[in-house]
Amino acid sequence: MTSRREIVGNQFNSFISILQKNKKILWLLIIIITLLWGYAWVLMKASLEYMGPFTFSSFRFGVGSVTLLLVVWLLKIGLPAKKHWKHLIIVGFLQTTVVFLLVMYGLRFVDAGKSSVLLYSMPLWSTILATKYLGEKITPAKLSGLLIGMVGLLAILGWDIWKEPNIKMIFGEFLIIISSVSWAVANVYYRIKLQSLPKLQVNAYQMFFGTIGIVIATLFMEWGKPIALNVHSIYYILFTGILASALCFTVWFLILSLIDMATATISTLLVPMFGLLFSSLILGEKMSIGVITGSILIIVGIVVAQLPKNKPRHR
Repeated sequence: MTSRREIVGNQFNSFISILQKNKKILWLLIIIITLLWGYAWVLMKASLEYMGPFTFSSFRFGVGSVTLLLVVWLLKIGLPAKKHWKHLIIVGFLQTTVVFLLVMYGLRFVDAGKSSVLLYSMPLWSTILATKYLGEKITPAKLSGLLIGMVGLLAILGWDIWKEPNIKMIFGEFLIIISSVSWAVANVYYRIKLQSLPKLQVNAYQMFFGTIGIVIATLFMEWGKPIALNVHSIYYILFTGILASALCFTVWFLILSLIDMATATISTLLVPMFGLLFSSLILGEKMSIGVITGSILIIVGIVVAQLPKNKPRHR
């Protein structure tokens, strides 16, 4: 008899075959995933009405980790070798623990849409770090993109400092920028130490180890604080944990195997665009001139930095 895991594996391979043959379905999936990730920012912000930021992250990534490990088991990916565990713990700390503790705490003071833009400035920091630690060259396109993106960040921060100097909001913005840098460091560290492993396996186990860090921080910082578990808060946890964190990442890593990295990086820019849109429509957040200008510059900067080098023509 065919086992359940074999059935799931066969269905997964059939799904890959469909995506390889039909690019329209592939791009539809990219739009759906980035749309869901953009919407998740609204739920992350709204969750703060019901529990502390660290508590929500513990619930979210606890549920997400269990779901993702189940996917890894069903797909017969298996356990990583013990020699990789130390590196997975480090990536989990940088990419899950640090990023989402700082992001969720920063969301207490910063609008959801603006937060999504600041976090997704990550490719700019990755470009800088890749130059130093991966030996990648700074091309004119990358340099131009970096400068444009940095001007975008300054536009957002500078506008807030000049127009409405709210210390808590500016502090929250810096926390989210630090989380963006941490995400970039995790990406570079992954490239150096873990690139040989399956991406889905890396994400599952780094999320698991990162979740342990979040739970420890929650126990120290928010133990005994009120938690309101109701229809709304449970929906926020399940949506962001199962759908946005686990299943979307499963499909995203599948997509990464079918498209080039530059296209994938540019595609993720849809996330802050959807984040700004949903935050404005659902939460009623107002987009200042600084946020609009800065967002456009950051997105343009990342696109320019990812432009492929012109190949020499053969005569």
